[in-house]
Amino acid sequence: VQLVESGGGLVQPGGSLKISCTASGFTFSSYDMFWYRQAPEKEREWVAVITGAGSNANYVDSVKGRFTISRDNGKNTVYLQMNSLKPEDTAVYYCNAFLTATQRTYWGQGTQVTVSS
Repeated sequence: VQLVESGGGLVQPGGSLKISCTASGFTFSSYDMFWYRQAPEKEREWVAVITGAGSNANYVDSVKGRFTISRDNGKNTVYLQMNSLKPEDTAVYYCNAFLTATQRTYWGQGTQVTVSS
């Protein structure tokens, strides 16, 4: 089982970035997919979730209207489009796969997003 994030980097405040997470080794479409983030000296927090079929999504209040989670089950990939980025969005972003029926969960290694001028 692997979850591999990519697309992180340095972006100026107000800018945009799209990060991806590609999965292998499990039935991707059966799992809800989450994005979490962890800023320095802070606890990991949930950012966004999308259901297995991609029909429903939800976001933490601080990113609503700025971030969009999506998935392509044909490519086993989940995305996070981040717009109007703020310095407080700086964090390591992790993708997570979760299967409610078994409580099985998998984590990626994370990708760094830095918002700074």
